[in-house]
Amino acid sequence: MLGHDGESPYLCKDNKISVAVQTHVYSLGKINRLILRLAIPAILSNITVPLLGLCDTFISGHLGAERYLAAIAVGTMLVNSLYWLFGFLRMGTTGLTAEAFGQRDPALSRRVFTSAFILAMALGATLMLLSPMLERLLLWIMDPDPATAALGGEYFRISILAAPAILATMTVTGWMIGWQNTLFPMITAISVNVINIVLSFSLVFGAGWGFYGVAWGTCAANWCGLAIALMLARRLGRGRLWAPLHGLWRQMDMHRFFRVNSDLMMRSACIMAVLFAMTSLGGRLGDRTLAVNALLMQFFMFFSYFMDGFAFSGEALAGRFAGACQLRNLHGLLRGLTLWSAAMVVIFSSIYYFFLTPVAAMLTDVEGVVTDVGEMHAVVALIPVISAAAFILDGIYIGMTATWRLLLATLVAMVAFFFISLSGQHWLLLKPNEILWCGFLTFLLLRGALLIIELPGEIRRRMTKESGVQNQ
Repeated sequence: MLGHDGESPYLCKDNKISVAVQTHVYSLGKINRLILRLAIPAILSNITVPLLGLCDTFISGHLGAERYLAAIAVGTMLVNSLYWLFGFLRMGTTGLTAEAFGQRDPALSRRVFTSAFILAMALGATLMLLSPMLERLLLWIMDPDPATAALGGEYFRISILAAPAILATMTVTGWMIGWQNTLFPMITAISVNVINIVLSFSLVFGAGWGFYGVAWGTCAANWCGLAIALMLARRLGRGRLWAPLHGLWRQMDMHRFFRVNSDLMMRSACIMAVLFAMTSLGGRLGDRTLAVNALLMQFFMFFSYFMDGFAFSGEALAGRFAGACQLRNLHGLLRGLTLWSAAMVVIFSSIYYFFLTPVAAMLTDVEGVVTDVGEMHAVVALIPVISAAAFILDGIYIGMTATWRLLLATLVAMVAFFFISLSGQHWLLLKPNEILWCGFLTFLLLRGALLIIELPGEIRRRMTKESGVQNQ
């Protein structure tokens, strides 16, 4: 089987890397092509993510009552907050698989896939069993009105039945990215959206299931998505996807497997805590501020859809080059990603600085909110500048499975965010919402800065480790 760049990913039966491949150095142009080949499908896939929620929102908005629209918003947030926490399943699988790809070790790749898939299904089943308790906890945190809470809870109880499928799809997607393929994850994401639209419309307006048809359509679409992802992964692995269960735990470095995933889970929890705090603390400043911040966060999220595509490239290629001990290619990857992230920063910062108010006016017709958003144009324009390094280096560190330092940087940045947000009114001469955004920008800046400081040492440690493994 040939890799995407025309090389055979497995050159020797004993899984040793040949000197010719190990010392092969790609030009910057070649690396840029590899980056774009991975980034473009990932970006398109990311852009389809909001469509799933948009479809449910559109349908519920035509059911004739405001409570259905509010219930969808609550139910979707209940489910997504859980799934976002388990995003480590994709990231950890990508990093470990990319290493196996770089080491030309198909057996290790299959062991990673099998272990991650079993873990995802087990966690999904656990979420289903704990769903009553989780529902009460999340509704208590969100505190919607009783009617909305009741309908949102119904949406949650139906949607959570897809938890094993969604978590397992994360691992399959991560495995495919580790195999240097983002096209198949894009096909999976688009397929889920199309199936969801067809099923939800059919169940709501055709079968007459009403509000509940939206939840059942989304649930069924996610199970179909898992089936599609498995078929594509099997094609990518040329029919050899699963590792034998007998002896699997002995052959895998399970301590490292769980360490990588636990580090990434705690990192996700830190980021989630910051995002929840942005909503919670903003809500204390009044409905106007809450609405303004909701719009401002959309600009951050839209930038993240593009930067995550390049971060995915970093995950796949950093793991591949680190696994193959290709230091010069790893440095070339850093240069290429730096250039592309700089281009994204210039484009998005320019748009946000000069055109923020017109874009905000397209998203809402509440004049006061549009005016307040426009006054924050300098802050929004800084988001791409400050956050770009964190996005790119997240991908590099995940690809090298340097997850402990990734967690540590995120933890320090989170502490700084809460310190500024909760005490800034005593020593910062800024408005309350400006203090909140100062804390958020500091969080983004510190994550990137700390990862930059640690990067040279981490690369040296990683190259030394891989050289030792290959010389054994």
